[in-house]
Amino acid sequence: MSFIDDIKNKVKNSVKTIILTESEDVRVLKAAEKVTKEGFAKIILIGNVEDANKLAKENNVDISSIQIIDPQNSDKFDTYAEALYELRKAKGITLEQAKEMLKDNMYFGTMMVKSGDADGLVSGACHSTANTLRPALQILKTAPGTKLVSAFFLMVVPNCEYGENGIFVFGDSGLVENPTADELSEIAISSSKSFKQLTGKESKVAMLSYSTYGSAHSELTEKVVEATKLLKEKMPELSCDGELQLDAAIVPEVGKSKAPGSKVAGQANTLIFPDLNAGNIGYKLVQRLAKAEAYGPLCQGIAKPVNDLSRGCNVDDIVGVVAITAMQAMDQN
Repeated sequence: MSFIDDIKNKVKNSVKTIILTESEDVRVLKAAEKVTKEGFAKIILIGNVEDANKLAKENNVDISSIQIIDPQNSDKFDTYAEALYELRKAKGITLEQAKEMLKDNMYFGTMMVKSGDADGLVSGACHSTANTLRPALQILKTAPGTKLVSAFFLMVVPNCEYGENGIFVFGDSGLVENPTADELSEIAISSSKSFKQLTGKESKVAMLSYSTYGSAHSELTEKVVEATKLLKEKMPELSCDGELQLDAAIVPEVGKSKAPGSKVAGQANTLIFPDLNAGNIGYKLVQRLAKAEAYGPLCQGIAKPVNDLSRGCNVDDIVGVVAITAMQAMDQN
């Protein structure tokens, strides 16, 4: 059984309602059909009903049993508009502006999650990360006890003995461009929790750099050294180490050579990249060259589950992110 199949089986015990906001994308319609047939989540599509049904028919996709909501024709439009106005009026938003915002599928879907009419939301197949996350940050806000919203990719690498049998969390690979040392430590804390939440296994966190244990010195390496120090102060019980080069982090013999005595080196399953350049390049290299499954960017630190998609995603990627979002929602209960 694959990792995602295992998650699907877990969430079938408590079926959650997940919103897909991009009914104009045939990949999303196909994913909605597949999720519905497999029965591990209930899907609500947001968009123009006539257009979605036409696109489905043209592509032989069956969405006949899936609810489609057009924001402007919803009987809850005014209720959500009032609620959005109350949430944002301190920022100068008027009721009319709130109504205009709600015509956007993402804002409407996010208000459904905020109001408890859905458990989570997935978007990003044909929209930017900013379009997905802006409404979530404005409406849902950060989770209690979380200082920073960040993103990670869940990587499932075939035929791989490293990590947790080829399963890794890569953070931040999708959102925070150039984190400070403190922000990097917060990303590591959230990523360690995400790894345990999704795998049920203990996280082993490697703070990555081009240096291991002072083999090089620069402003870049010092940021990772400081982030590791802060991380250990904040979570002394967490299995973490740094700064580590990638091979020292995941390859046991290299870890023993470059970082003798480390409890993480050679065994890391949660990889924290020093900035978004490294994180984004890293996940795409593994995805394309190792033919890994890459699910994300998945969000951590938002009060309710909202997840982004890569615009290069395929149908199975969307299905997998829906399953992960349902798992996150289940764990919030």
